[in-house]
Amino acid sequence: MSEGVKEENQLYDEINITPMLDLAYVLLVIFIIMTTASVQGVKVETPQTVNSAALAKPQMRAITITSDGAVYLDAYPVDMATLEQRLAEYKSGNPELPVVLKGDAAAHYEKVSEVLEICKKLDITEVGLVTKKVAE
Repeated sequence: MSEGVKEENQLYDEINITPMLDLAYVLLVIFIIMTTASVQGVKVETPQTVNSAALAKPQMRAITITSDGAVYLDAYPVDMATLEQRLAEYKSGNPELPVVLKGDAAAHYEKVSEVLEICKKLDITEVGLVTKKVAE
């Protein structure tokens, strides 16, 4: 007789999950922001210069040399053989691979020279040196 009419006390078989999904997406965004904000790289004391230009380019690789001679590629510690291997992989993917060398002011010049030799060997021509700009 009344097929379209439902009783007021009838149970619902469906659960509305929209609020739970909204919460999950908000938490996901918060975790993404927090993890990217915490990865800053390796802190070193860079040399100072009067004039310096911005070197940021897409797909740029950063090589950092600390005062004790440790070498990092994009904040990951590497030795010279691993550095050469990974730079060769990146170079095969991007022939005009830009590299930024960030060395501590007290870093051993020998390590800087070794890194530059690897870049020269791999024919990486876009190499920038990171320095601090001195206020004039």
